[in-house]
Order: sequence, then structure tokens, then C-alpha cells
Amino acid sequence: MKVELCAYSVDACRVAQRLGVDRVELCASPSDGGVTPSMATIERVADIEGLDLSVMIRPRGGDFLYSDDEFCTMLRDVEYARRAGATGVVFGILTADGRVDVERTRQLVEASEGMETTFHRAVDMTEDYAKAVEDVIAAGCCRILTSGGYDKAIDGIDNIRRAVDIAAGRVEIMAGSGVLSSNAAELAATGVDALHFSAKRMVAGGMRYRNPRISMGGVSSVDEFALRMVDEEEVIAILKLLNR
Repeated sequence: MKVELCAYSVDACRVAQRLGVDRVELCASPSDGGVTPSMATIERVADIEGLDLSVMIRPRGGDFLYSDDEFCTMLRDVEYARRAGATGVVFGILTADGRVDVERTRQLVEASEGMETTFHRAVDMTEDYAKAVEDVIAAGCCRILTSGGYDKAIDGIDNIRRAVDIAAGRVEIMAGSGVLSSNAAELAATGVDALHFSAKRMVAGGMRYRNPRISMGGVSSVDEFALRMVDEEEVIAILKLLNR
């Protein structure tokens, strides 16, 4: 059973390596659900020994229907991730009617030759989940990250089992979203190849002065002075449950 940490900083990746996590999914902008990180961040994480690095290839937040210009950016980001030392890339593209864009996904897989390819939770946004799993397999991806078509993996556990059955070893199935020490064992029992989790905890930043009139992100409900950290005790608890 492999484990992957969703990481948004170099420090989080160092924690993952120290605790024995196999792989990180490196992203930027957690408020957008993860977009492509900077080249410098990728390079610095790639320098961490003993840690596989999958880089998010996502040009923006929002849906997974991309323009030609956005798709060209994704192809270029795949090449940049390779140059920076990534061992894998993570992406997902859908059509307007909620199906996997098989042709464009196949192009990304071909562009990623030599790196592992993960089709992310865009698969959970599809109109026909079972067909989406087959389409990702047809496109040639190595792995599918899924919550079973629900917001949290534990709620989509029946579909995750279904995905494992459909895959039949042709593609890895990795359960993710809301994976905690309280449900990791149950999700692992579905037969998935890996679990994906963030083990997030928020801590207060060091700024003493805070201008109450401004929100840089334009969303006043988000605490922009809080820092995202890794809950090391939660990671250790999940690893212990998996006999790691």
C-alpha cells in the first residue's frame, strides 16, 4: 500500500520524506484545489532524496474544460516538470458533456513519457463514473486519484471498490479526499493501490499587524494570515494503520 501526501510547500515535502511517505503530489494554491506550482518549488522538492514527486499540471482553478491555449500551457508545464526533476505528473481533462477527454489525455500521457501519470479527481466530476475509469485506462494513464464521485472518499467507498474491480490491475486506483486515520483502514480494505491525504493543520502566521480592510484573495471568509502545515501525528497514525 503506497501513501501520497498532497503538499503545498517544500517544508511539507521534507516532512513527508522524513516520516516515510512514498510520494507527494506537489501543488500551489490550495484555495483553488491545487494548480501547477512554480519551477523553483519543483526543483527544490526534486532535490529531496527518497521521495517520488508528482507535479500538478493544472493551469487554473475551476472546472476541467480547457481552451486550446490552456492545453498548450499544460503540455509546456509537463516538459518543465520533467526538466525540474519530477518523477510524475498529475492532470485531468473533461469534455463539456462531462466525459474524459480521451484524446487530450492521451497527448498528455505521450508528452509525459518517462514519468508516471495520474488522472486526478476530475474523474469524480464525470457523468458516467464507470466509463470514465475505462476511458482513463484507454488513454494510458498509470493511476487514477478518486473519491468515488463524492466529496469525500469514505462516502464514495462503494464506487471506489467498483473502480478497483473495473481496473483489474490495468491502472492503479488511489483513494483520496478526506482520508484520515479514522477511515484509512476501511478505505485501504477496498483493494486500492494507494491512499492520498493532506493531513492538514492550520496555524497562525507571524504577522502582528493585520489590515482589517483588505483581503488579497477577495474572499473575506478565508484567513489569509493562517499557514498550512502538515499534522505529523496524523501522518504517523495513518502509516501505522497501514503497517508502514
